[in-house]
Amino acid sequence: MAWNEPGNNKDNKDPWGNRGNDGPPDLDDIIKDMKRKLGGLFGGNTSNNDSSSDGGGGSSIALGLMILVAFIVWLLSGIYIVQPAERGVEMRFGAYTETTMPGPHWHMPYPIERVEKVDVSRVRTVNIGFGQTGGSVSSEALMLTKDENIIELKVEVQFHVESAADYLFNVVNPDLTLRQMTESTVREIVGKTAMDEVFKTGRAAMVSKAEVTLQKLLADYGTGLVITNFNMPDIQPPPQVQEAFADVVKADADKESQILEARAYAKDIVPRARGKATRTIQESEAYQNQIIAKARGESSRFSQVLTEYEKAPAITKERLYLDTMEHVYSRSQKVLVDVSKDSNNVLYLPLDRMTGTASRPPTRIDLGTLAYPQTGTTSTNSASTDARSRRGR
Repeated sequence: MAWNEPGNNKDNKDPWGNRGNDGPPDLDDIIKDMKRKLGGLFGGNTSNNDSSSDGGGGSSIALGLMILVAFIVWLLSGIYIVQPAERGVEMRFGAYTETTMPGPHWHMPYPIERVEKVDVSRVRTVNIGFGQTGGSVSSEALMLTKDENIIELKVEVQFHVESAADYLFNVVNPDLTLRQMTESTVREIVGKTAMDEVFKTGRAAMVSKAEVTLQKLLADYGTGLVITNFNMPDIQPPPQVQEAFADVVKADADKESQILEARAYAKDIVPRARGKATRTIQESEAYQNQIIAKARGESSRFSQVLTEYEKAPAITKERLYLDTMEHVYSRSQKVLVDVSKDSNNVLYLPLDRMTGTASRPPTRIDLGTLAYPQTGTTSTNSASTDARSRRGR
């Protein structure tokens, strides 16, 4: 019969003993009851008659099994898995022992050893001069140049962890240390560079030099970090002088544009002038060669004519006369008149009309179609005499 059934709890007893309402249950009774239940669970004797002899042995066995199970569970808690992007750093009593690669591993459970996992593949970023809302932080972005001018410069650095042990143990806060090193390095390099060089041609050199210097500092401090990308995305003058600086930049741009246009014009006109000069020189040389060749030809021909003249003076003289007249008449306008031998009339020719066109070929005039004015016989005979005398010559 259960203890709480009607009629079985006349003295108002609870399951922990007959104490009534005097106080809480006795601690010894609780321990004995737990030993009894555990002994029954692991095969011990649960009767009240031999509890003094066999109950004690069963409780010891149960306690030993519990300790063994707890020890096995404690050992199994030392199993851990390192992901492909991670490295496991094992520490024994807080001191570094080894770095484990991706895969399953086991170590002595806590508090003897513990493992710290570090993600070495994730690319981390540090921004200098960038505000949380996209603006700029003046205390970080404003820097002094070599010529004592102030510029606003923003820096973006990307890095990853190369040595997990160095990252955990050599520096208290590696990310903060990297940020401070970056700002210090950039300020040092900007302080050695003039403002014009910063804005025009010195940005690439500054980025390269800053990256090398920063990586050397990280290696010297043993932070275990490696720079993957160093960039200066924005370099501007302070907001107070941006308008004036924009005017200066525009003037420089116009200057460069004019210089480029002048160079383009020079590249266009100089080759033309050189070509024209070369052509003139070649024409002059050709004219020189022509004149020299012509003079040499004339001299050679004169020598040949002189030789022929010495052999036959009369024939050579007649030939020279005919060649000269041919040359003269070939360049002048001519009118051919067929005059009858027995004509006694005076010939009247409209030479001004006949020679009006230079390109007109020589004209042959038939005297039968012309009108002759009637004159005396003396005049006609004299004209005929003059014509014959001219033909005789």
